[in-house]
Amino acid sequence: MTTANAGRVELDYAGSERLTMNMGPQHPSAHGVFRAILTLEGETVVGIDAVIGYLHRCHEKLAETLTYAQYPSIASKTDYVAAMTSEFAYVRAAETIGTIEVPKRAEYLRVIAAELQRVASHLLWLGTWCLDMGGALGGGATIFLYCIRERELILDLFESLVGARLLYGFYQVGGVRYDLPAGWADQCRTTVDLIEQRIGEYERMLEDNPFFMVRTQGVGVISRELAQELGIGGPLLRGSGVHHDLRRADGYSSYRDFEFAVPVETSGDCFARYRVRMVEFRQALRIVRQALDRLPDGPISSRPGLKSVAQVRIPKGEAYARIEGARGEVGCYLISDGSAKPYRMKWRGASFSNLAVLPHIIPGHKVADVVAIMGSVDPVFGEVDR
Repeated sequence: MTTANAGRVELDYAGSERLTMNMGPQHPSAHGVFRAILTLEGETVVGIDAVIGYLHRCHEKLAETLTYAQYPSIASKTDYVAAMTSEFAYVRAAETIGTIEVPKRAEYLRVIAAELQRVASHLLWLGTWCLDMGGALGGGATIFLYCIRERELILDLFESLVGARLLYGFYQVGGVRYDLPAGWADQCRTTVDLIEQRIGEYERMLEDNPFFMVRTQGVGVISRELAQELGIGGPLLRGSGVHHDLRRADGYSSYRDFEFAVPVETSGDCFARYRVRMVEFRQALRIVRQALDRLPDGPISSRPGLKSVAQVRIPKGEAYARIEGARGEVGCYLISDGSAKPYRMKWRGASFSNLAVLPHIIPGHKVADVVAIMGSVDPVFGEVDR
């Protein structure tokens, strides 16, 4: 018999003994400080309570104390695995309120950075996910080392572009902070070609591995109806058969200038979410190539260089801007009072919204499957707790 109570699902087995166990908040496979209180019948999970809030850093209130010029580098610290994503959403919200035009070259540079960041984020996801599932894969640690190797190549590009490898401050209201240094475009093309070749190697290593297929197929199924009801996004939504990608739906920045496919799978399980991301790898690299080939000349910002951090002011108004991040919709809601700082700011974090699915899909699986399901959701807790 199945009963539902306050979002917690339990399977009632007559005469059986139950055990309550903590998984986290200090757990190597929790992808951050996430605490899952599991109710077990032997090795079977019959209930889960998700506990968050261990990493709360008051990002939204902090934004109200910093100027529009200062905050983008702080926005990086929400989803620190895909730092460019949060910066992108923030500056778009400010530009929408102020009806600020962004030069075409800056828009292309924004897309290049965002897609390279998507690839870097997916590389970290794939490597850590395979490491989570461990020795049963036979090559979990190998895939992790390979993915980190390729991710370092992208971080090298970011370092030569902005001088940092994790948190950037590259996006600024009205454009971007830096133009491409000499030789960067050629280095980027070489890196993109190499990573695309390696993606095929990952697929052969994993999809020819019966352990990987057993651990992912039919595990953690999210139905199309559940995905839409809960408002999840990104690879989770597309892995459940919903064709939705903000780069297509909104066509923000310069995405309408590029050709790319939106991958969709219908089975809704861990393997479907894996397949969506593997196709996204290639499509992101495809966008980067097109942007480099068509990169227009011109300025990288519509405003002059700043002499003071309070120089950028946005007129009174409010706006919500959203972008397609590596984990789904990342949104920023800004209210301006006409000063150099936002009056109010609110984040819509993709990781936070996606976590809502866990109590619906984990019960009925084994404890070992919890790790595989959590990894397939790919949360980053800087974005969850903010």
